[in-house]
Amino acid sequence: MVPVARALVEAGADGLCVATFDEAVALRSAGLEGRISVLYPIPPELAPEAAARRIGIAAGDGVMLAALLARMGAANQRPGAPELQIELEIETGLGRGGVAVLGVLAAAASIEATAGARLAGVWTHLQEAEDEPRTAAQIARFEEALQSLAAAGIDVPRRHLAASAGLFLAGIPSYDAVRPGLMTYGIAPDELDPGTLPPATARLRPAMALNARPVRVADLPAGHGVSYGPTFETGRPSRIATLPLGYGDGWPRSLSNRAEALVRGGRVPLVGNVAMDAIMFDVTDIPGEPVGVEDEFVLLGEQGSERITVMDLARARTTNSWEVVTTTSRRLPRVYHASAGLVGIRTLASVEDSWLESNSGTETSASSRSTRS
Repeated sequence: MVPVARALVEAGADGLCVATFDEAVALRSAGLEGRISVLYPIPPELAPEAAARRIGIAAGDGVMLAALLARMGAANQRPGAPELQIELEIETGLGRGGVAVLGVLAAAASIEATAGARLAGVWTHLQEAEDEPRTAAQIARFEEALQSLAAAGIDVPRRHLAASAGLFLAGIPSYDAVRPGLMTYGIAPDELDPGTLPPATARLRPAMALNARPVRVADLPAGHGVSYGPTFETGRPSRIATLPLGYGDGWPRSLSNRAEALVRGGRVPLVGNVAMDAIMFDVTDIPGEPVGVEDEFVLLGEQGSERITVMDLARARTTNSWEVVTTTSRRLPRVYHASAGLVGIRTLASVEDSWLESNSGTETSASSRSTRS
């Protein structure tokens, strides 16, 4: 999150959106100074801390908003107390969160009437951006809410509605801000028809790959089971490579016997059940010298003329691209590249070292690095 946030700010983003308050605190702690907005409501007792850290929050429920404002009203009895920036989420049809259109005016007025709180914006989220009638109805409801606020003389500094799909489709207003999500991975939303996307989307490039080297490559006889279960037995003498990641890293058991990897430019099948920390591939048919522990496997990305995409994995997992890219676990090392080359490496050990340094004042260093890459 932190390296990507820095890259986005350097590229010109004037604000960042996160889902949780903890994520916002992590960005502030990493030195991100610009506008940060939390898009899910936070516990009311955290409101003073959000204001102190200059973290904007969302409100989409009347009861929680009232508790939030009560907490801020009490906290702002002190002179010079920081102001809490609140953005109202408006329910226009998603059915997940937000204040009803008819309740927007009262909610906004209660924010404006609370010392130490300020209405920083209003927003909504589309249910199915590519469905023109449904989206048009949501936009109309959003406009209705905006008009009621304008008629009451309530200023709305920022309005936003469009996420990644909304940026690709005609007729969806951008207002004052947009919220590209999946696009930050260089991927177009699954549901959009590639044949109708604007030419600009052709410039998207996937920003995420997953590579690993084996921790063991062994020749197994015919009839040998592989992994727990087993759900796979070798039908011939087979060369099996074990990679050191599994469902503990976000590579789910649903990919058991269903996924592939690339090695030396060829495709090899995943065999047996995915374990917590291990997956196995049958490399028997790779030509040339036998595959060894020095060979690099590509689980997501390109190698030679072959490619495994996020959509390929999403189909194999019977899910969507968002789940694939967001479920890689924290313990998987990250290697960050820019056009100039390598710009950073993050392992779980280095994260823990940073925490120790910031909390103890003692210098520490990672003595080893994971074999994963």
